[in-house]
Amino acid sequence: MSESVAEPVYGSSFEDLAAFLKRPEPGGYAVDEVRECVCRACGGRRFEVLVMDEESAARRTCLDCRQHEFIADSDEYWDDDADAEYCCACPCGEEDFAAAVGYSMRDDGDVRWVFVGLRCLACGMLGVYEDWKIDWGPSNHLLDRA
Repeated sequence: MSESVAEPVYGSSFEDLAAFLKRPEPGGYAVDEVRECVCRACGGRRFEVLVMDEESAARRTCLDCRQHEFIADSDEYWDDDADAEYCCACPCGEEDFAAAVGYSMRDDGDVRWVFVGLRCLACGMLGVYEDWKIDWGPSNHLLDRA
């Protein structure tokens, strides 16, 4: 039996990306909250996003002012000396994205899981480029670290 491959999903707005992140995944955690990534320095919404190979961590760089910011608790795991960081790229070849973070929450209000969603600014393709578990608390302050 052949495994079916999901058709690519495209969008043109934060709302499209948020709806994509909230789609139920079989066996996965539901995304309860989605926050748009906005540069704290200039208000920009266009990013290059790097992820670590060995650790679950992501860092975004604003394409307008070049300010780096870590997503969720990534600063705890990021290693600037490691050679294992990768720039996210869309299948179309472009590396410029609008970004959002989806959060799965525990009943007590703490973050359980983080999903980094990206929308390619060239073609509009949506995707989850990284996700990881948060197994400590209190962690609800991570909602402000999209």
